[in-house]
Amino acid sequence: MAEKTLVTNRQARREYFIEEKYEAGLVLTGSEIKSVRAGRANLRDSYVTIREGEAWLLNCHIAPYKQASYEGHEPKRERKLLLHGHQINRLAGKVQAKGYTIVPLRLYLKNNRAKVEIALARGKKLYDKREALAKRQAEREIERALRRREAER
Repeated sequence: MAEKTLVTNRQARREYFIEEKYEAGLVLTGSEIKSVRAGRANLRDSYVTIREGEAWLLNCHIAPYKQASYEGHEPKRERKLLLHGHQINRLAGKVQAKGYTIVPLRLYLKNNRAKVEIALARGKKLYDKREALAKRQAEREIERALRRREAER
């Protein structure tokens, strides 16, 4: 199973606590898949909604493919996600009941098919972000101290 990550949503990990991850297929047109393979997609500010028993990826920008015919695709159109019914029901229940949201984490190719890794996520508060930043800085300081200590030996 060859897997090639094309686009990641780095902002999602900063803004949300990731609870559960799912792999979803993505319904794309011909010019969209060519553009995705070229890495011309952006997941920033995109999210997933569930309507009428189907999952939809919204606000995901896939740039028009230059070599496509005059009838290219709309860059920010809604794209259907392919998930099992029980997964959609579980996600819908969590989002309605507990204040979660569904965010895409990365867009990748798996066996030549476009897939999206989506996550059930809970928003971080400002103090959570500061705490994570302080923790990262403390870890960096420890690493530096250890490297200095090793260099002295």
